[in-house]
Amino acid sequence: MPADPSPRGSGETPLRRAADPSRRAEPSPKARGSGTSAVEVRRSSRRRRTVSAYREGDRTVVLIPARMSEAEEERWVGVMLDKLAAQESKRILGDGELAERAERLSGQFLDGRARPASVRWVTNQNTRWGSCTPAEGSIRLSHRLQGMPEYVIDYVLLHELAHLLVPGHGPEFWRLLESYPRTERARGYLEGVVAADRLPHLPAARRR
Repeated sequence: MPADPSPRGSGETPLRRAADPSRRAEPSPKARGSGTSAVEVRRSSRRRRTVSAYREGDRTVVLIPARMSEAEEERWVGVMLDKLAAQESKRILGDGELAERAERLSGQFLDGRARPASVRWVTNQNTRWGSCTPAEGSIRLSHRLQGMPEYVIDYVLLHELAHLLVPGHGPEFWRLLESYPRTERARGYLEGVVAADRLPHLPAARRR
């Protein structure tokens, strides 16, 4: 989910072991793909014993000491991505924040053309993630999305915003979502949740 344009840090995480002193600092940030989002690693000669990360638009920026080895970099990037995801999964947006996110998403991906009259959470949608009533300009998201990664919530919001412009799910509708970089990742996440819900519940293990 694209995240908010303003950086939100995860806090700094101290290194548990010393960095490789033979590693020379890279003169420029290194960016790489991570699924449908980008991860940019920035090395700093002033950073000695901490690693931090934050979302910057559609990228995740990871700040590491300049002398960290490639192996340490790889490990800490994974640690910080998991940490950010865990933080995002715990954050529950209010109705007001949903409306603000909808406005931002509309401006970023739909040229501001989708303007909902209301955006809110509801507890009576157990078979749909979201719904939209174009005549009223209202968007409702299922409370089951609460606690999921923000990029997933953003996708569902954008999906319903697109319905304010195109009612069905034809080619024109999906073209509106092409510019959102995490569409496939979010759809895969939701499909995984649905599949998990259909699995049989195993009996609890017997206590010995």
